[in-house]
Amino acid sequence: MPRPPSSLASPQTQWLRTYYFVRAIVSIGWIALAVAIGRNSPLFGAVLFVAYPAWDALANLIDAHRSGGLRANPTQTVNLATSVITAAFVAVALNIGIPAVIQVFGGWAILSGLLQLATGIRRWKVAGAQWAMVLSGGQSVLAGAFFFKRAAAGFPLDVTTVAPYAAFGAFYFFLSAIWLTVWARPRSPAHVAG
Repeated sequence: MPRPPSSLASPQTQWLRTYYFVRAIVSIGWIALAVAIGRNSPLFGAVLFVAYPAWDALANLIDAHRSGGLRANPTQTVNLATSVITAAFVAVALNIGIPAVIQVFGGWAILSGLLQLATGIRRWKVAGAQWAMVLSGGQSVLAGAFFFKRAAAGFPLDVTTVAPYAAFGAFYFFLSAIWLTVWARPRSPAHVAG
């Protein structure tokens, strides 16, 4: 097996590996809280609804800062702004009803998915595992369309409606982190020769 590109052992790749693990863990924690508490507590569910895009905004800010700054990462800068605006819109939509909140999430999932896809493509040459981020971005767009359909269908909705979306995000972040962990591992000369 050939040695992986040197970029896979770079500080940027090491940062991305840590970042992806943290994103996966936080998403899993959010899902656990949504299922265990949020579905039975409208107030806690409302907090979780707002916290989801707010955390995404913070995560994009930290990642952009660690990856050269906001100017060097325009898709993340836009994603940061979009997530901040989404958190505010979710807070307003909570006063209208859960279907309105799910529609806000739908619009956000589509836009943030396109931005994540663009970020993955931009990083493809400098970091590994971006194929998973590209897939995740594409799936986010599809999830956004599903949210709109779900909100219009009249089904009972609560914070757990967003849980499958969060679960897929966690899966792709975890997959990317594992991929970077495996491929950034130094290989012995015997392994490389084989």
